[in-house]
Amino acid sequence: MNLRKYFIMGSQNCNRRDPADILNEAANAGITAFQFREKGKGSLSGQDKRKLGYKLRDICTRHHVLFFVNDDIELAEALDADGVHVGQDDMPLEKLREIFPDKIIGLSVSKQNEADNSPIQLADYLGAGPVFATSTKDDAKQAVSPDWITTLKRHYPGMPIVGIGGITDRNAATVMNAGADGVAVISAITKADDIKAAVENL
Repeated sequence: MNLRKYFIMGSQNCNRRDPADILNEAANAGITAFQFREKGKGSLSGQDKRKLGYKLRDICTRHHVLFFVNDDIELAEALDADGVHVGQDDMPLEKLREIFPDKIIGLSVSKQNEADNSPIQLADYLGAGPVFATSTKDDAKQAVSPDWITTLKRHYPGMPIVGIGGITDRNAATVMNAGADGVAVISAITKADDIKAAVENL
C-alpha cells in the first residue's frame, strides 16, 4: 500500500477545470493514491457524482493508483473502490469493517481523545491533521503541527500515517521528517500551474 503521494479531490476543488484532466496529469506525474471527495459547496450528487466517479476510477486503474472514496458506502461499492476514508463523525469503523472486510479503511484523527476513543486497530491507515492551517475544507479543525504525526507514530508504530491539511511542496518534507508515510494534498495539485512539478516536489 503506497500512500506516499496521496491526492484528494472532487469537482468542487477544480476551478472549472475538468477533474479527469487534473487527475490524469497527476497520475502521470506519480501520485500513488487518490481519494474521490465530492463534498461541500458546488459538489455533484446522484448520477452526476457517480458518472464522474467512474471516470476517475478508470484513470486510477490505468495508472495503478490506489482509489479511495470519501465517506460514501454505496459509491465505494458501485465503483469497486480499493478503500474508503472516514472522519470521526462518519460511519463507525466497526460497522464499516463489517461491510468491507477486505477493503482498505482510512480514519482521520486530529487529537489525542479521538485516537483514544477510536478502534484504531480496525483501520489500515490514519489521516493525521490538519497539520497546517487550511482553507480547502470549510469545517477544518485547528492545525495540529507535524508533532501530532510524531506522537501518533510513537503510539502506533506499525500503522501507516498520512499527513493532511495545508501541505504544499514547500513543507511536505517537514511532514515526512516527522514520521509520516505519506502526504495528502488537495489544492497543492488542483491549483498548481504545473501539476507535474507539484507532484514531483511533494
